[in-house]
Amino acid sequence: MEKKSAAKGFLLRLDPETMKLVEEWAAQEFRSVNGQLQWIVNDALLRYKRKKQSPE
Repeated sequence: MEKKSAAKGFLLRLDPETMKLVEEWAAQEFRSVNGQLQWIVNDALLRYKRKKQSPE
């Protein structure tokens, strides 16, 4: 069985207004800010065909 690699962390700087909007959006979606940012990045990669959609 292949072991998945651990998530890679990095520092992200956002201006206060953008951070507030992301926090509000995350709360509306019942996600953490980290989870919301992961979702945003994944959605953008799929939309711009940089990542193939995984079969579910």
